[in-house]
Amino acid sequence: MKKIVFIINPISGIGQKKKVEKAIECWDARNEFDIEILYTQRAGHAPELSEKALKNGADIIVAVGGDGSINEVSQPLIGTDAVLGIIPAGSGNGLATFLKISKNVKKALEIIRKGNVKRIDTVMINETPFVSIAGVGFDALVAKRFSEFPFRGFWSYLHIVLKEYIQYKPKKYRLIIDGINYSRRALFVSMANSNQFGYNTTIAPDASIYDGLVDICIVRKVAWYKAFMLGPYLLQNRIDKSKYVEIIQGKEIYILRKRNKVVNIDGEAVKLKKNLKVKIVPQSLNLLVP
Repeated sequence: MKKIVFIINPISGIGQKKKVEKAIECWDARNEFDIEILYTQRAGHAPELSEKALKNGADIIVAVGGDGSINEVSQPLIGTDAVLGIIPAGSGNGLATFLKISKNVKKALEIIRKGNVKRIDTVMINETPFVSIAGVGFDALVAKRFSEFPFRGFWSYLHIVLKEYIQYKPKKYRLIIDGINYSRRALFVSMANSNQFGYNTTIAPDASIYDGLVDICIVRKVAWYKAFMLGPYLLQNRIDKSKYVEIIQGKEIYILRKRNKVVNIDGEAVKLKKNLKVKIVPQSLNLLVP
């Protein structure tokens, strides 16, 4: 009997803790697995719970939350034989949307039951791993403001974007992508392993967690009265067609910044050193997919 540990972030998204609990209690596959449910109690607690579950012989460890929760739960599993499962319960749910994992808890549980495992790429940014998206610039500022905001959800995210956009000044970045130098002034630079920002907005249409590449998305600032024009590109999977966006694929990327500021790592604002090294780690994580 396989052992499954569910790690639930009770404050993720807009609060689906009780819905998930009830679905697991009523799951008709309960008798097929040895099930344990754990809850995070603070920021940074999920990796500790995940590592402990791994040491205690868990076969499948399920992240119940958003992209940040998935990142934390996955960290101890990278490079091991253990398997990560996902029940989307966050705000943006970017990786789950990319993978076509339903926000319906019963449907997400069925994916876990079927047991279709694929080995996916992860990415290291300095010493910190990410699974889906990392970014610097305006992207990271919004992640920081969102983490400080009292409410979750799309409208809170949109409120922050609109409030910060007009006054934000693009920054200059020196990028070294597989040995080639680029100098760009950008609103933000995203490193995409999957194609999703969250809220069904696509930042890197060709990104794949199976191809051994990172898609570096360099986005220039658009005048505020033209910014709405980018919306359809983001929502229709065509952002690469915009003249304000440049996408370069690579395996090893250096980002040289003037200041030591936050980085958006899978939706969470993390402070890292000024200079960043981004490197793909091919086929390093087992993941349950539809």
